[in-house]
Amino acid sequence: MPEKSGAAILVEALVDLGVEVVFGYPGGAVLPIYDALFEHSRIKHILVRHEQAATHAAEGYARSTGKPGVVLVTSGPGATNAITGITDALLDSIPMVVITGQVPTGLIGTDAFQEADTVGITRHCCKHNYLVKDPAKLGHVIHEAFHIATAGRPGPVVIDIPKDVQVATARYTKPGPIQHKTYRPKVKADRAQIEQVVDMLAAAERPVLYTGGGIINSGPAASQLLRELARISGAPVTSTLMGLGALPASSPQWLGMLGMHGTYEANMAMNEADLVVAIGARFDDRVTGRLDAFSPRSRKVHIDIDRSSVNKIVRADLGIIADAGHAMEDMIRVWKSRQHPKPDLSAWWAKIDGWRAKRCLDFPESTREIMPQRAIRALYEATKHRAPIVSTEVGQHQMWAAQHFGFEAPNKWLTSGGLGTMGYGLPAAIGAQLGNPGALCIDIAGEASIQMNIQELATATQYRLPVKIFILNNEYMGMVRQWQELTYSSRYSNSYSDSLPDFVKLGEAYGWKGIRIEHPDELEAGIQAMLDHDGPVIVDCMVAKLANCFPMIPSGAAHTDMILQANEVSGEMDDEAKALV
Repeated sequence: MPEKSGAAILVEALVDLGVEVVFGYPGGAVLPIYDALFEHSRIKHILVRHEQAATHAAEGYARSTGKPGVVLVTSGPGATNAITGITDALLDSIPMVVITGQVPTGLIGTDAFQEADTVGITRHCCKHNYLVKDPAKLGHVIHEAFHIATAGRPGPVVIDIPKDVQVATARYTKPGPIQHKTYRPKVKADRAQIEQVVDMLAAAERPVLYTGGGIINSGPAASQLLRELARISGAPVTSTLMGLGALPASSPQWLGMLGMHGTYEANMAMNEADLVVAIGARFDDRVTGRLDAFSPRSRKVHIDIDRSSVNKIVRADLGIIADAGHAMEDMIRVWKSRQHPKPDLSAWWAKIDGWRAKRCLDFPESTREIMPQRAIRALYEATKHRAPIVSTEVGQHQMWAAQHFGFEAPNKWLTSGGLGTMGYGLPAAIGAQLGNPGALCIDIAGEASIQMNIQELATATQYRLPVKIFILNNEYMGMVRQWQELTYSSRYSNSYSDSLPDFVKLGEAYGWKGIRIEHPDELEAGIQAMLDHDGPVIVDCMVAKLANCFPMIPSGAAHTDMILQANEVSGEMDDEAKALV
């Protein structure tokens, strides 16, 4: 076989792996790769305006399609600008392969122009990384990187390629199925453990299925399996922020999201449960609240493909290492083979209905100003028949979207959960739009977060992507202001968004249609105008400035210490909890 340059080997390997889209930004240390890409029409390169946006766009593409996202950036600042997105993907288990250029091997360690220790910098924020010094190994490394990124718990993998390796030549042969020497995640659970959890679920009087993003990462079939497991067990289902959509929000067994801004019924059910079955969730601090008060009377089963997650935060009575989909499939099979009857949970559901009667997501209406919750609900009502893909930035608007926008299917909700990255939503929507050309993709944003990567308006314009941005503009960094009001005696230190741009004119400057909504009477018409426009639209929806996001559990407090709308307090925080906030 003829020898090829390292850059050509890389591109051919990407083609063999079925890569269709690469998000990137060129620079000197990756020019050989860009030259090789020039000859390949099968891979579409998306030129972003900032490397962080490339990673978030790859995340949005991956999260909405189930395929790994691919990023190509140069050395030095190109690689360091990608760090936030790499870390974001690690915490939220998003499959992504990030290819970075590096100075020639002979210059590594000399502080050469645009040199950075990419392998060292990314060691603790990616699933695995490589520094490739031999072009003959490059093809295998690329295939192995994709295997690691997508197998087991998904995550980002970084491949650092010196410029001379991109130019040097070698032979490339497409490798067979990858079998890594040490990385062999356990997908199937032990039969005895499955039987044990089924017996526990069948015997429980107050069970809760606590679900997370691992179910969505397991594939569409896993969400169907969750629905069947919920049906046969009769158990209520709650979810983390990343798990929204695995169970339809319209299901009568859906309790809503749990945790810091979760529903009263979800948090109280978790507190009173006698059995918690966690599937594809990791007991994040935003979910558990005060650990010593977390679900104190329950036995806990933790099903997760990541062995290191089990018993890391909450001690499990039964830890099961397995893929969420496979585990639920086995649970359903065992349940039916044993002919377990559907448990009588009427007393448990009666208690849950009492908590639901609190109507914790209700909010004060206004005829003078737009309540942000009302804006989200109006957006949902106008778009639900099209099953849109919704991304968000980070802040109050993110929580309001999670609370008030009903998701009926997986892979429709794209948000930054673990890292809480402002600036995520717009590039994520761009990535989702590229992966789902016919879909309605909406970024629900705040006026502060949207400015973090607002330069990506140009990317959507260049590639004619009909992305919609719906800004809830309260002229504050809303979540920061809310915490300052509740815990810092309303000392609003640097949380007011001064000197805001005119978002309508800014959108028009980039070739977008701009719409401003200022009064409740304009809300429905403004949303419809956004939907009627074929191209990209930015909507500046002026909402109530001082609205707070409730329910809320103060950081470090227990589930029973929820602050509800209108300052209704369920339970009193003790002095220790108050000190934590």
